[in-house]
Amino acid sequence: MSTPEPLPTIGAVVLAGGRARRFGGRDKGLIRLNGQPLAAWVVQRLAPQVRDLMLSANRNLSDYAALGYPVVADAIPGQAGPLAGIHTAARALRCEWVLTAPCDTPFLPADLAARMLARARREGVDAVYAADDQQLHYSVMLFRRALHDDLAAFLRMGGRKAREWLARVHAEPVLFEDDPYAFFNVNSPEELARAEGLALRYA
Repeated sequence: MSTPEPLPTIGAVVLAGGRARRFGGRDKGLIRLNGQPLAAWVVQRLAPQVRDLMLSANRNLSDYAALGYPVVADAIPGQAGPLAGIHTAARALRCEWVLTAPCDTPFLPADLAARMLARARREGVDAVYAADDQQLHYSVMLFRRALHDDLAAFLRMGGRKAREWLARVHAEPVLFEDDPYAFFNVNSPEELARAEGLALRYA
């Protein structure tokens, strides 16, 4: 499959602010998969698809900056979850749409942005999120940056779950069926070992 052209209306955020409890608290985005940090895999998948890209992280900021893109820390204190990182990054981006993905999804589709945007425009909605035949992937979302104020209000009210905010803004799922590993999450050492076996086909 040929790689689509970058979409000038989209900015992407790689979410690397989690605590990675199943990795003993290590900074998951910096754990190496076939010699590269997990976050670098996600950056390399997303950067060709979008106009702008930044990383959301709350520690080791200089290590993330070494990947070559701006890094922002949560404006909301207390490790408030991925929506806090999305909120801060969306405020900094200047694109019409914001695409997000966690740092532990190294095999994202090369046409993720294009397919997400096409679905949003076709359905006339302001937000979509990824799905496959196994589950819904709420952290892989695309939304109009104009929803930033609504996201800020949701966080002020104590909202923390991406699923709940996406329901609030009437987001629609986008089904990806062609690659069973497109949204494979590296959440544990066992899954990292499995990803090592898959990585060569995506390098």
